[in-house]
Order: sequence, then structure tokens, then C-alpha cells
Amino acid sequence: MDRRNFLKAAGSSVALSGAVSSWAGPASVETPPGGTSRNHEVSIQVRDGVLFIDTATQTAVMEKGVLTSLKSKRSGEVFVRKSDVPSAALQLLYRGGETVSVDESKFGAIETHSLSDHRAEVVFHSWDADGVLTVSVEPQTGDILVEPAAYSSRGGVLACRWNLTGLRSDLKLVAPFFQGVKLPLDDSLIKDSHWEWPFFWEAGLAILQAEQGGFWVHTQDNRYRYKALKVGTRTDAMRLGFDTQAYGPIDNNLSAGGLTWRINVFDGDWQEPATRYRQWLWQAYDLEAERARRAPWVRDVRFAVSWCPTDEAILEALAQELNPKTVLLHIPNWRTDPYDENYPTYVPSETAKAFIRKGRALGFHMMPHFNAIDMDPSNPAYAHVRDFQYRGIERYDLRGWSWYRGRGLGVPESNAALLANRDKKVMVKVHPGLSMWRSILGRAIRQATDDLATDAAFIDVTLVSHNLHNCFVEATTPTEGMHKLIRHVAALGRGLVVSGEGLNEITMQGQSFAQVHLFKSWHQSIDGLERTGGCDLNAFLFDGLCRAFGYANLGGRDADQELRMRMHLEHGAIPTVTIRSAREILSPNAAVRRMLDRAKGSPLP
Repeated sequence: MDRRNFLKAAGSSVALSGAVSSWAGPASVETPPGGTSRNHEVSIQVRDGVLFIDTATQTAVMEKGVLTSLKSKRSGEVFVRKSDVPSAALQLLYRGGETVSVDESKFGAIETHSLSDHRAEVVFHSWDADGVLTVSVEPQTGDILVEPAAYSSRGGVLACRWNLTGLRSDLKLVAPFFQGVKLPLDDSLIKDSHWEWPFFWEAGLAILQAEQGGFWVHTQDNRYRYKALKVGTRTDAMRLGFDTQAYGPIDNNLSAGGLTWRINVFDGDWQEPATRYRQWLWQAYDLEAERARRAPWVRDVRFAVSWCPTDEAILEALAQELNPKTVLLHIPNWRTDPYDENYPTYVPSETAKAFIRKGRALGFHMMPHFNAIDMDPSNPAYAHVRDFQYRGIERYDLRGWSWYRGRGLGVPESNAALLANRDKKVMVKVHPGLSMWRSILGRAIRQATDDLATDAAFIDVTLVSHNLHNCFVEATTPTEGMHKLIRHVAALGRGLVVSGEGLNEITMQGQSFAQVHLFKSWHQSIDGLERTGGCDLNAFLFDGLCRAFGYANLGGRDADQELRMRMHLEHGAIPTVTIRSAREILSPNAAVRRMLDRAKGSPLP
């Protein structure tokens, strides 16, 4: 069943609660040593320091905080077994990926305590740190809830990691990386990789899919808590690590914890757990109300052009092929300043005014390119916001970029150099939690969109929100700040349709469109990109709110560009091209022709 039909069958996002019943059917129960079967009940029993966990959907065994068995009651499938590779259940993370095990390896002790029939805790006293792993069961869903926490007398704690080891070797990871992947855990594309939320881990869930059924882990967090997913290690691919990060600054920080990870099994395909996560997500953020605010034309778009030149002949060519009301145009070069210079000054050129005026008259949906948080430090607005630039959580370095003659230079750390190199496209990132930045940017965008008489705006780098050394500005994290910024722009004037770069569970709430990236293939494709297709997880989760379109090198000029165009479609994106002239529409190559035909509703060959 495809994504749309699955969602239609399940009903609206709120009515999806019926899907939870697939987790709750009664079945036989594993009997712990010395115990009796407790069918139709949920419990956690402690025997000889071992947790025996029994819910309506699954049974599990946990030894010293390590899950050594996870079994589906309905199917009898065992998805987790005791690993042959020793591992600490808990670790503390410091700068540079340094990990410290919270275990018995150096004169430690681990204790297990029953707190009630439904709750227990594992207490860790080790040489370098201490910790608590609270384990409970939820009768309504059958979820096993695991809440890790750890601390040390040594400052600089970045995160607490709970390790899930002994995963069955045939399981594939379905995860919201680059709009969705379904890959074996030992695939070189993801083995020994680390994914921070929400920049790269675009929603807080990981699904482990067998040929039929599997299990999943997720967190129900609507407080913008920073987290990360570690996939495998160099020596052991069959494991996951779930990180709960401390907010920056971390220099004097001694502890991390506070997120609960939920574990449950499922019987069918990955859409089953994804449906339940979608239900929680939509209810947690009241997204039905957000959907009601969407402009009706958003659902009508069937074709997109990224990086569209301001050439009126392109408009005429597109209008010959497609209904302009179904076409979305991303327009980067429309200002009197060169691209990516002098932000946040947004003054339209006369050429751009004429181009957008003609396009709007024909019915095209025109999106001039703005920027959410990057600004040119030589712009006068810099004086108002310079104390609130992004600084890296580990090195305190200024975050941003520069570009000169095809070479990335990073951000100058000299205050004088910051102000004197506009020609090198120096950009620094301003924390979106700062009200003054949102005010400056919002006024500039409104003036420009009023001048252009357009009802849509593209704001770049909305995906770039993550934990920082200066994480809190006005008691707001960068991710919550980005959410505020997107909504601020959407409410300007009579309302703007907002598009942004990248797509995750926070940015999708205010964006109607998102220009998305392929797996680690921003401008050039990596080897193995074709293995990442066929999973439209993010499109499934966010359907009805935010629609994806493609990014770069989508002209069909060679086999790689054809692959990139196909990969975007397989992730649920709108058919997208990148063209240089009207000729590429009037006399299209085979790949562009397929996109045009797809936009017209014709099936792909």
C-alpha cells in the first residue's frame, strides 16, 4: 500500500489512533524463571538482578541495563539477543566523541531495584561516573520506557548514551536521515555514523524492519531537547546508541539525561510504527490547526524548478508544457546585490520585478530567495546582533561560511576581517531565538515581498538548528527559535507561503514547501546513493503540511543527474528540475521529459 492510500485508510491524523490497536493483541507470555505466566497483564519482575519485562505486545529481558532479549508476542520473533560483544549500557560523552563507560569495568557496581509492578531502576556506580536507568511499562500501548541519566565530577559532559546491542543481523534501519532510508545496519553508508537531531536525524525515531515486522524506538519530546542517534561502531554494526544531550555551554556541565526512549514491536511494514509516531507528532503540536492555515494552492503544485533563472522565455516555455498554477519556482538571483552577499538587505532588481510580475500574471507560484539566519557581517544590521552569533558547542568557533573562487574558507575569527570581505561572501549565523533578529529579517522580507507582489518566500538554511555553546537566547534554543522565525515570516502581511531548506519535524510545522537534500549528496552524489531510495518516511510523517522538492543538479544531463531526479521522487518529492534556459523545457532530454510527464499525471516508464 502506498503512502497516500495508507493514510487514507487510516483516516485523518487524529483518527490514526486506531492503528495503535495493532500493538495490543493478547498472546502467549514468556515465563520468567521461578515465575508464572501473567497473560493480559503488564509487569516488570526483578530476579537475581535481572529485569523480566512483560507487556501486552512484547517480552524483554534486561541485564545490567543491557537489553538481552526482545520478543514479539504475536509473531514469536526475537529481535534482540545477548550480544557477543561486551558493552556498557550507559556511557557519558565528552568533546570530540570521547566516551566514558558507566559500568563495572573498573571497581564498579550495578544494582537493580523494583519500584513497583510496572517500574524498576538500574543504578550504576562506576569508577568514572554514576547513573540511573529507569525502566517502566505503559499498559495502554505496551511500550517499554527507558530513561537513562548519568553524571560525573568531571565537567564537560555533552551527552548520556544508552546502548542497544545484539540486534538481529537481518534487520534494516528505517530512519529519517535525508528524508528517509531503509538500509542494513552494516551498510557502509550508515555503519559507525552519528546523527544529531534535528539537523540530520530529522525526527526522533528509529525503526528496525525485518522481512515482516520488527521493532522501533522513539521519544515523545515536544520540548526541543537535543538528542542524537549513533548507528553501529567500527567493530560492531548490530547496535544503536541513543544520546540525550545537555544544552550548551557544557564546560562546567556534570550530567545528562531526561529523555524517555520507548520500545515496541510491530507486525507489518514500517508504516505501522510511523503511523503511530505521526499521530503523536500531530497531536503534540496541534498540527491539524496548522494544516487549516495552509493556502489551498499548495496541494495543487505538481512541478518545481529550483534555482530558476530570471529569464522570461523560461516562463513562456513552462506555460506551453504545464498549467502555471501547478508550478513552483525558486528564484535565487533577484536582488540588486549579488547572491549570498549583504543579507539581510533585500532590494529587488528591475529585471527581477519584471520577471516575477510576468510569472504571477501567468499564474506561476514565485518564491524569491531569502535567508533565515545567515547574514553578511559588513551589513549595518550586524551591529545589532553581533553578540548572538552561532558558536560551536565544542570549540566555541563562529558558525557560518565564506566562498571565494570555488573554495570554502570558513568564517574569519578576526573582527576586522569579518567586516572587510564581502566579496568572499562571508556569512555568519545569527541565533533565531533573538527577537531583534526576527524583527530585522521580518521587516526586510515583508518590504521585498510587497514590492514584488508575491505571496511566497523561500528562506534558506532553515534546517541549520542544533545545540550550541550559546544554546539559549531569550530562554529559547536554536530549534525553537527557528520554529518561531518560520511562523513569524508566514504571518507577515496577509500571510506568506513559506518554503525553506531541508525538512524535519520542527521546520515542517510552519513551512509549506521544503527544498531537500539527497543522502550526503548536496551538490555531488556519493557512491551508493542509489541504495538510499525507496523510503519516503518523512513524506509519510509530514503529509498534509509540508511538501518536498529537489535541490541541485537535476537537469538530466548525465546518468548521475538522472539518478538524483529519480531519488527525489522515491522520497516523495515534487518532480523537480534545474535548468539554465527555455530550450531545456522546449526540447527536453529524457529525464526532464519524464518529470514533465509526471507533473501532467502520466505514469513514469
